[in-house]
Amino acid sequence: MKLKEDLNPMLLLLFHLMVWIYTSITFLPSYLLSWISGPDPGFGGSEEDRARRMKARSVSGSPEGPYRAVSSTKRLVTSMHLGVDTLDKVFEYAAQRFPYRDCLGTREVISEEDERQNNGKVFKKVILGEYRWLSYEETHSAASRLGSGLSSLGQRPKNNIAIFCETRAEWIIAAQACFMYNFPLVTLYSTLGGPAIAHGLNEAQVTHIITSRELLETRLKAILREVPRLQHIIVVDNTPTTWLGYPRGISVHNMSAVQELGAKPENVARGRQQPLPSDIAVIMYTSGSTGIPKGVMISHSNIIAGITGMAERIPNLSEEDTYIGYLPLAHVLELSAELVCVSHGCRIGYSSPQTLADQSTKIKKGSKGDTSVLQPTLMAAVPVRQDQIKTEIMDRIYKNVMTKVEEMNHVQRTLFTLAYNYKLEQLAKGYSTPLCDKLVFRKVRSLLGGRTRVLLSGGAPLSAATQRFMNVCFCCPVGQGYGLTETCGAGTISELWDYSTGRVGGPLVCCEIKLKDWVEGGYRSTDKPHPRGEILIGGPNVTMGYYKNQAKNQEDFCVDENGQRWFCTGDIGEFHDDGCLKIIDRKKDLVKLQAGEYVSLGKVEAMLKNCPLVDNICAYANSDETYVIGFVVPNQKQLLALADQYRIRGSWEELCNNKAMEELVLKVITEAALAAQLERFEIPRKIRLSPEPWTPETGLVTDAFKLKRKELKTHYQADIERMYGGK
Repeated sequence: MKLKEDLNPMLLLLFHLMVWIYTSITFLPSYLLSWISGPDPGFGGSEEDRARRMKARSVSGSPEGPYRAVSSTKRLVTSMHLGVDTLDKVFEYAAQRFPYRDCLGTREVISEEDERQNNGKVFKKVILGEYRWLSYEETHSAASRLGSGLSSLGQRPKNNIAIFCETRAEWIIAAQACFMYNFPLVTLYSTLGGPAIAHGLNEAQVTHIITSRELLETRLKAILREVPRLQHIIVVDNTPTTWLGYPRGISVHNMSAVQELGAKPENVARGRQQPLPSDIAVIMYTSGSTGIPKGVMISHSNIIAGITGMAERIPNLSEEDTYIGYLPLAHVLELSAELVCVSHGCRIGYSSPQTLADQSTKIKKGSKGDTSVLQPTLMAAVPVRQDQIKTEIMDRIYKNVMTKVEEMNHVQRTLFTLAYNYKLEQLAKGYSTPLCDKLVFRKVRSLLGGRTRVLLSGGAPLSAATQRFMNVCFCCPVGQGYGLTETCGAGTISELWDYSTGRVGGPLVCCEIKLKDWVEGGYRSTDKPHPRGEILIGGPNVTMGYYKNQAKNQEDFCVDENGQRWFCTGDIGEFHDDGCLKIIDRKKDLVKLQAGEYVSLGKVEAMLKNCPLVDNICAYANSDETYVIGFVVPNQKQLLALADQYRIRGSWEELCNNKAMEELVLKVITEAALAAQLERFEIPRKIRLSPEPWTPETGLVTDAFKLKRKELKTHYQADIERMYGGK
């Protein structure tokens, strides 16, 4: 996506002259150096050469696969180090190798204050200090003492224990304690509602739970009577030290008190039962897009295989790296990313979406956000517009950058636009632009601390525009990944020198992928120019199945004649000639219209989310009807501009309920759909504008912001009847 150029011809000529002189000066030395040094034996030559090389191939020679990474065609990789086959051993290995290096960091809170806005609303603002660090040795000791303390409180090996907590250092300490003592860890999203929390705790028969003071008081306390087996609540905060008003039979402890209990000689002497690679490490409850959350059973060996595959795609990963943790640790993406870092001795500094950058909502104006202080080299990101995943961090930064560009004077704005478009062209050719990076994009890069060298993106494919923005402005590659909770988050990650868009890379070295024909949807491995079908992932990272849900296990998992487990993802993909995968559809979203045409709702939504007017959309079709309809969360800035253009006045809610606005938005969406080459029968014929965004709190999307179609249908039932009834 190029920025619009409205430039003075003389400035344009001057810029291109400077670029030509710079390129001429730097090209010859660069060419001679590359010629003298020859191709890199480990990576196969220049960035352009590496981007073009084969990433994976079908080991059977047939178009359906299975496809494996070129470096693991003979054998899938299962672990990083010989004999390090459980998660407690992974951390012990790191603690022995990097005992005095920083491991987990938390910023101290200097002050908190309420700040009243012009509209009367009050926001809590904080001033934070430096990061305070626990070394690997100190973290290992803290986890060991906690595990011993939990054991002394009656927690037994292979009995489930739950964690319901925000992303913070204590989460990882608690997890490592459970891995050490073979307590299967039940993870629950901190945004889950009461019924979902109670369901997970009761199904897993939990007697002990680790949580924070805030979540205990705002979420957990109200449902304690619905969880009769619960006996002990461990609170990670240090205050208060006494807890009143809880049901009889439930004891509340501070984590520090449990660690003191675990450090007593008589408790230390009891020792621990070490886990086996096949033992359950985590029961991870998914957010449940089609009903109640499902618990995915993940063994130690599953996680180790997954993080081994992920780590292989991050060049030069070492103890010199710093990772910033802010995504939910109850999600497989963040947990895997942090375990990758721990296994390589990196330091992890904790943050939150509200304190991440200088401009974040809880940071007091004039003080520093977490990225400015931590200056991370590694960061996980999430897509901006695809289902409005998670925290929309990149969206906030994107808007902040574009607002600053609009505020620039004409010369500054001209230079930024020229540099942006020039760098886009160079990236497409596989070239770097150090001069532009230093002179133009340094300030933008500083929004993430200025040292970020790798951005990892997961959850859903990034739009081309977002990926290019991140490549250009943050001056670092973006590794797009594809994986699911059922595969430990591991499936594919694009190589960092591959600047192509819309793809998720080749299979990781820990797994293989094959395509299964889906005849009903019109996808076959014999399709041209690329084989297409349902994505099946196989390998040691494929999990043990769903907890207490045999029917679903038989539906989604299978074992082949070699004893290898496979997971049927329900996603539709295609393999390109270089072995890269592209996600193109979703199997479960197929609806047959009255006239017999099949409509993929997910495909329609993916195409229309690229329309600037659309922040989120849910396509809907009734098999008894002849056309598709849609519910749309409009982009506020774009909708207000459209209303102003047609002189339509009213509040935000009034505009969203205005029939004329509905028709105008529908016209724009229809044009976008035709430009995206959707068939006429796939394009929504009527829409309903929603003034309220869809968040997990509304119950209309999951905690991963995936659409809950059943709940959306119920919520918009009156609108469905209106749009299909012609009222």
